[in-house]
Amino acid sequence: MASLCILRAFLDRAFKSQPMPRISRRAHEVPLSPFRKLVPFADKAKEKGTHVYHLNIGQPDIESPSPAWAALRNNRETILAYSPAVGKLSYRRKLVDYYRSFSIDLTPEQIVVTTGASEALQMLLFACFDAGDEVIIPEPFYANYNGFARIADVVIQPVTTQIEDGFSLPRLAAFRQKVTERTRAIMITNPSNPTGSFYDQNDLAELAKLVREKDLFLIVDEVYREFCYDDHSFYSALRLAGLENHVIVVDSVSKRYSACGARIGAILTRNEQVLESITRYAKLRLSPPALGQIFAEAMLEMDNQYLDEVAREYDRRRMVVYQRLKAMPGVLNYKPGGAFYCFARFPVDDAEHFCRWLLESFSHEGSTIMLSPGSGFYATPGLGQDEVRIAYILNEQDLHRAMDCLEIALQEYPKVKAEIHSTVD
Repeated sequence: MASLCILRAFLDRAFKSQPMPRISRRAHEVPLSPFRKLVPFADKAKEKGTHVYHLNIGQPDIESPSPAWAALRNNRETILAYSPAVGKLSYRRKLVDYYRSFSIDLTPEQIVVTTGASEALQMLLFACFDAGDEVIIPEPFYANYNGFARIADVVIQPVTTQIEDGFSLPRLAAFRQKVTERTRAIMITNPSNPTGSFYDQNDLAELAKLVREKDLFLIVDEVYREFCYDDHSFYSALRLAGLENHVIVVDSVSKRYSACGARIGAILTRNEQVLESITRYAKLRLSPPALGQIFAEAMLEMDNQYLDEVAREYDRRRMVVYQRLKAMPGVLNYKPGGAFYCFARFPVDDAEHFCRWLLESFSHEGSTIMLSPGSGFYATPGLGQDEVRIAYILNEQDLHRAMDCLEIALQEYPKVKAEIHSTVD
């Protein structure tokens, strides 16, 4: 037995000393997701028996529609075959009817089905940008834009928004200052992930002026269009007159129907060159998920009751988080106008350290809370250091419990920091 252990130790050392081919610079430079980088610490907290309230990621706890599950169970196909590269025609036809309910007129040929909105965004970056080209994005923005842009060698030029005014869209002059000879597009999410800010028709019309003037693309992620609050009326960028060759919309069923695992998104545009380019990429990856399309098509056959109820539920959750944060000393927050996210500024100097401490060292009645540090949603270094993103995707009871944890944690954290400093001194 001893000889075997010695042999194993020798082989381990020999294997570790072997030279290895290097991986790419691109792989090293892709940034970590701010809503997933703390997962190992959450896993360790759970191993210790601590309950973790996950407000770090947009994975709703609402059940996916039962008719969609029934469609999968009742499917009689005997071969799970490739679908057309641009998506099943029957699904795209139903999408045309769905978008018409938002006064968006499209044909099935102007829709390319993708493997979630993530693939849609990556395809667009490869189709519309050359290496070194630039895209202007209001920050904070969906953190994965950083990673997608890095992979495509596209440079993000951020326009900074402010928590003090609810991250409302800056004046057009701020966007104009960012335009260079390498600028190819302006990209926004409406309503916004991560801030929940809502851009109305006037906001879009302002951006349209610069898009026309500089001959740019306007790429709009409209994944959260159903979730608009306080009588906000959603207005799609595809309705902007005279921008038929400029506007590209990204969509997904993930959040709308609580079907993140279906991995069904879409690219919508009337620009024939973009459609042709996207279709080339679609053919290379062969097919979007066939089961996901069956699931998504069934959801489009439902009436509006499911979506109306879900929107009301998120509105109630929004108010829980807004009111609880507003009552916490030292916390700066605002009332988000859409989606199911908000930012908050905490009385801490390092939100990432605070979020990690919540998982490593804190618990309240056996529970703690997982949040996303704000800095990962900015392109400008140094911003968001005292901010977090909160995804209000849990039921109201769990949200209150999570807010209880947060309130107690914010009271205890300064004492912990003071102890650390006194120990170091």
